[in-house]
Amino acid sequence: MLTEERRVGAATAQDGRYPRPQLVRADWLDLSGAWTFAFDDDDRGRREHWESRGSLPGVIQVPFPFESEASGVGDTGFHRVVWYQRTVLRDDLPVGERILLHLGAVDHDCEVWVDGRSAGRHEGGSTPFTLDITDLVGDGDVSITVRAQDDPADVAQPRGKQDWRHHPHSIWYHRTTGIWQPVWVEAAPAVRVEQLHWVTDVPRGEVTAQLRLSRPAPAGTSIRIQVAVGSDELATLETSVSGREIEVPFRIQRQTNGQAYEELLWSPSRPTLLDATVSLRVPGAAEDVVRSYFGLRSVGVEGGRFLLNDRPLYLRSVLNQGYWPASHSAAPNADALRAEAQLILDLGFNATRLHQKYEDPRFLYWADRLGLLVWSEAPAAYAFTPEAVRRSVAEWSAILDRDRSHPSIVTWVPLNESWGVQHIAHDDRMVSYAKTLVQLTKTLDPSRPVISNDGWEHADSDILSIHDYDHDAGRVAERYATREGILSAPFTLPGRRLIVDAAQRADAPIMLTEFGGISYTENGPEDAWGYSTATSAADLVERLRALVGAVRSAAPLAGYCYTQLADTGQETNGLVFEDRRPKAPIEELRAIFGA
Repeated sequence: MLTEERRVGAATAQDGRYPRPQLVRADWLDLSGAWTFAFDDDDRGRREHWESRGSLPGVIQVPFPFESEASGVGDTGFHRVVWYQRTVLRDDLPVGERILLHLGAVDHDCEVWVDGRSAGRHEGGSTPFTLDITDLVGDGDVSITVRAQDDPADVAQPRGKQDWRHHPHSIWYHRTTGIWQPVWVEAAPAVRVEQLHWVTDVPRGEVTAQLRLSRPAPAGTSIRIQVAVGSDELATLETSVSGREIEVPFRIQRQTNGQAYEELLWSPSRPTLLDATVSLRVPGAAEDVVRSYFGLRSVGVEGGRFLLNDRPLYLRSVLNQGYWPASHSAAPNADALRAEAQLILDLGFNATRLHQKYEDPRFLYWADRLGLLVWSEAPAAYAFTPEAVRRSVAEWSAILDRDRSHPSIVTWVPLNESWGVQHIAHDDRMVSYAKTLVQLTKTLDPSRPVISNDGWEHADSDILSIHDYDHDAGRVAERYATREGILSAPFTLPGRRLIVDAAQRADAPIMLTEFGGISYTENGPEDAWGYSTATSAADLVERLRALVGAVRSAAPLAGYCYTQLADTGQETNGLVFEDRRPKAPIEELRAIFGA
């Protein structure tokens, strides 16, 4: 039966279930839950036309990867090809001119059939895609079949922390195969808003709505935009439009009051979001009404500091793997994403670095709404080949398109610790690749700093970020006491340099973006490890107090990122256990990491 109400209010008041929080329509149906399922280890499903033969023999809970317990399968072995099938009752489908099938993420290659007929394909294990299935839907119930292919040994795929071995080892985790983000259908007009971005100019109080339509606008088409904060209307305009790519600039007149303009700015201490309603009006056709939101804020770097709304802000961040023991890379449910954002804030942090994962957009919604700053980082491929570059660039571009209107995202990180560019210090091609990713990012989104290669070996990076797991607080305080000392000293990791590009700006802010990693466990796995070990909760607190104190006393540092939020498999260096229970009284942790 239909599980979603076919109405929608302000986008800032949504409950966090809608899978695309900045472009919300009223008519949609969540397809989470039981699907039939099968492994296809011999890759014979296509030859035997499994898309047409009826239900598959097994059952899986979507959107959890089959490797996870939450999926109901819990098989962590190597299975390169998997199939899914779900029948949707015709009466449950949203009613509209076109029916759109959305898949949030399917790792890695995907093919979809509707009632046995091909609906489309997609490549990219972390990026969303949409298929217009209207012409494939008949008068009866609708069968949706998905085939996913993910080669565990293909290290040219962007894979992040997914292990290529049978069992997780070191810092790698169970693989994520197949569907792992929401699947849903919605109704929409034939000419509709396909993508919506908000570009803000804080000093001028100006906003530009950037729209991409499903097809070029017919003659006589107009766009109406209404912006409000709470019940206060801030701007309303209507203009005629043409083409498929449309820009509509407008001003928020309230921002002309120079003494009051900060009241609408978005920041961690005051995460003000502005609601927007966009109506696309096409002569003789149904109106497309979407709800959205945005934040007025600016981000930059200057004079060795990170700036938010033109003011220095010290970043107190925590590394977040986005991994749960029962559901792995997929969130256990929508509420868990809000709880994760709130937990990070409750621990005293103002930021999180999403590590080696493009996170579910519903987490970004809560970061926007609660005032949590986000560093968005790409999952790495481990090979440096033309195919690895092509895949990585394609997925990175798609994520920039998906996420760049979230005010919470304040930094882009396309590479981490030279993963996939292991020889960047000696290979000019890899330096060029890192710089190309920076310039591509700034071409698509010039509004945020970009870190070319988080941790070391920087090239054209807006922030010089360093990873250092020395557990001696005295040595850490001495190492980061002066900017000159940081830039001139031999780098702490043997064989690595801080800068590999002669053109790298030397005045960039310096941040310690991985440190700590102190392991503490009550009854952890036999292979539990961290970068150092605490013997008790009290010992953990003392070690944290000394180490974080040393970092915060280092005047040249513009911020830090502690490793890590939660225990993850054999990595027991979290501030909380896998089930998100704090390892020490949360007020003591907040006193260490808070402002």
